[in-house]
Amino acid sequence: MSRKPHPDKDIEKALEHAESHGWTVEQGGSHCWGRMYCPRNDDSCRCGEFCITSVWSTPRNAGNHARQLRRVVDNCTARDPERA
Repeated sequence: MSRKPHPDKDIEKALEHAESHGWTVEQGGSHCWGRMYCPRNDDSCRCGEFCITSVWSTPRNAGNHARQLRRVVDNCTARDPERA
């Protein structure tokens, strides 16, 4: 892991879930803790709408934010079916 872990354990587990599905997690940004990038960022993947997702450092409800991050990964249209 080349990044620092997220301060919230639920969000960190969601980020590990994303990385296990090939997503890239980069720390840094102006208003967010970091961003998640889809490994297959192309035009057929919902026109790129969900290919980049912000990861907040202190969301109002960390559990909901972690579930949202997992949902983005699990509902990706370009997801590899073998990695379900």
